[in-house]
Amino acid sequence: MPDHATSTDPAVQAQLDRLTMLSPGKDVLGLERIATLLDRLGNPHHHLPPVFHVSGTNGKGSTCAFLRGAIEAAGLTAHVYSSPHLVRFNERIRIAGQLIDDASLSALLSEVLDHAEGLEASFFEVTTAVAFCAFARTMADACIIEVGLGGRLDATNVLAEPVACGIASLGLDHEAFLLAAEDGVPDMPPLDRIAFEKAGIAKASAPLVTQKYSASMAKTVADQASLHKAILHARGEGWDAAAYDGRLHYSDAKGKLTLPLPRMAGTHQADNAALAVAMLRHQTAIHIPEAALAAAMEWTRWPARMQTLTAGPLTNLLPDGSQIWLDGGHNPDAGAAIAKTLENGASVHVILGMLKNKDALGFLTPFAPKIATLTAVPIQGHEHHTPGELCGIARANLHIADVRQARDIVTALELMAGQQAPANILICGSLYLAGEVLRQNDQVPD
Repeated sequence: MPDHATSTDPAVQAQLDRLTMLSPGKDVLGLERIATLLDRLGNPHHHLPPVFHVSGTNGKGSTCAFLRGAIEAAGLTAHVYSSPHLVRFNERIRIAGQLIDDASLSALLSEVLDHAEGLEASFFEVTTAVAFCAFARTMADACIIEVGLGGRLDATNVLAEPVACGIASLGLDHEAFLLAAEDGVPDMPPLDRIAFEKAGIAKASAPLVTQKYSASMAKTVADQASLHKAILHARGEGWDAAAYDGRLHYSDAKGKLTLPLPRMAGTHQADNAALAVAMLRHQTAIHIPEAALAAAMEWTRWPARMQTLTAGPLTNLLPDGSQIWLDGGHNPDAGAAIAKTLENGASVHVILGMLKNKDALGFLTPFAPKIATLTAVPIQGHEHHTPGELCGIARANLHIADVRQARDIVTALELMAGQQAPANILICGSLYLAGEVLRQNDQVPD
């Protein structure tokens, strides 16, 4: 089933089964089908609260979480559309602060699928239409939309008048889709092409707020901003931020802010938080006071991003004093972020599972010096690197001597427990694996 979408609610599951039957069963980029589907539904995307649209390779989900945290800290409400889900399909659609309930979800899926007959709309296109219908029918002060894949041809890019667009960290991922040759798109280096696709969310007269990139990537983004007549606000050119002395120091044309550092683990979260602050500061549709920005740093959580697992069935398998971190990162830039988080700490025992189309070596290389042992596991229900393949990569290319295979997460953790000493464990490599870990540890995102 696409994105492993299952539900314990029979009515929702019936519609998800129907979606599986009707969709082409693969990612399909392009705006024609989603535009037609939304037109059949009365164009709900034209009736949304002020929209914040976020693209990027890594960090866009966390940036959306910080946006939501600040908006809610200001006493306002926000709809949020994000992907993928970790445990429940409902996680993708948050209506005025609350995850969509099963009754509303099944009714909306049924309605959208009725209107999608004959279109061969993809899983993501149908889900996007469901979210836009839900958001248009419920009052809220803002709407936060995370791009699914790329940006230029992503289904969410039918949004014509966002109040702010943001581009998070850029790097290589989804190369099969985003680097494919296409008529009318000039040949360019891979990272520039990624920047081209992500910057495709730029809209006329809307602020386009970006992180720092290489010179060629920055030029690509600037060219797209100019083409679409967006107002570019690049980090280092009009706004900037730095984390030091235990605080996040932010500045732009409106002045300077000194905020707490994010409570979320990982030094890279300061960059994601800063992007959210910059997006909020460069729009005028809603007012977010400094106190709300500060509160967002403390309140914001985003699961499976260097998340510490709490007591549960999985953590209870380990000796007292053990700690498990969970991170769904799966590309080289995500590996670099993990390396930075681990650089001043002890070595970790890694449990790794990765999809077949991901660069396992590129992901592992940045933090390989911190890996004490590596246990490879499969990702059930998805095409994945076999545990043997992952062990071979780690042993031959990274010279990690202590590698092993396990049939599942529980078996991998039991191997750790057999050492009879507290262990620091990092489970990583896939959001699908992360979702399974959260489910088994009874930590379902809410």
